[in-house]
Amino acid sequence: MPAKPFIFICGSDDFLVNRLGQERYGTLAGEVADEFSREVLNGFANNVAEVEAAMNRFREAVQTISLFGGRRVVWLKDVSFLADTVTGRAESTLRQVEDLQALLAGVNPDEVAVIITAAPVDRRRSFLKWCETAADFTLVGEEGRDGTAALEHVAQAEVAAQGATITPDALGLLLAKIGANTRLLVEEVRKLATYAGEGGAIEEAYVEELTPNFAEGDFFETAEAFCCGDLRWTLAALHRHFFAGGDARPIITALQNRNRLLLQLRVLMDTGEVRLGPRGLDKAGFERAAAAYGRHFGGSAERSSFNVFAQNLWYLGKVAGNGKLPALRRLIDNQHEFINAFEEIIRRSDDQEEVLREMAVRCLA
Repeated sequence: MPAKPFIFICGSDDFLVNRLGQERYGTLAGEVADEFSREVLNGFANNVAEVEAAMNRFREAVQTISLFGGRRVVWLKDVSFLADTVTGRAESTLRQVEDLQALLAGVNPDEVAVIITAAPVDRRRSFLKWCETAADFTLVGEEGRDGTAALEHVAQAEVAAQGATITPDALGLLLAKIGANTRLLVEEVRKLATYAGEGGAIEEAYVEELTPNFAEGDFFETAEAFCCGDLRWTLAALHRHFFAGGDARPIITALQNRNRLLLQLRVLMDTGEVRLGPRGLDKAGFERAAAAYGRHFGGSAERSSFNVFAQNLWYLGKVAGNGKLPALRRLIDNQHEFINAFEEIIRRSDDQEEVLREMAVRCLA
């Protein structure tokens, strides 16, 4: 089978796309001894003038003949004008893309190896459909996966690449701590795999100890203690937080975020829509509830404590604990207490710890 004239790598995540492009470029560049026959160009463009400039540089690089003969390698990276943006939809950009297609169709892979990496892309465009058949085409990521499933896939792939394994609880905790940041996720997996040792398993305790809380701050110790209903632990956690120079506002934010999720879970569990078993929340029931009520959240999949259906299912199971959630009335009262505490610290800015201690006692005593 004849070689494809060029390599095209695309996807929605620029970090993953660029990483794979770097790997492919490194392999091809290693076969070229002359460093002047290797060229990396930036395809990022904020406007149509920058698109034209990038295309002129790329055209010149592809059509240049190696000074000493032999094969050349050209990588056009970080292409941004293939997305559904104002710049991507502009008539001038579309003409440049047509010229790019004609240029790529005439590339001789024996003379010049061309790599193009682009993220994000609009796959409805005819150019992308042409690339799927004409190029050595790779779509980074898997279609049909929701945000959490896609991140799980990235984490599992990186764990396997590091020669390690990861327990389900550790994976759930890692995703809840990291959020939707692929770059951080990959780096944290590498760190944890190194800590676990070659062929070792990444345990939940490792993630708890070594991974910072990059997501929404829901893993404050005070929030954890408060939602467990443990007054003594809550007061001790508050003391440690303020002793270390902490502020009251992130604590209140964490408590409000957690309490909003508990309110939604309480309603779903009271109506029997969602059940909690020994392995966490019932996935099938949760998906049915999401299909029935998800539209009331505007169809947004963005991670937010206002939308229980946008959360990591493992994390929700952890929030729900053993299923013995506070009564709905108590959860509503707690939310009012958080608001009152916020207003109180504005008036008593020098007594923040005392304000939160009084709030905790009223809620948990």
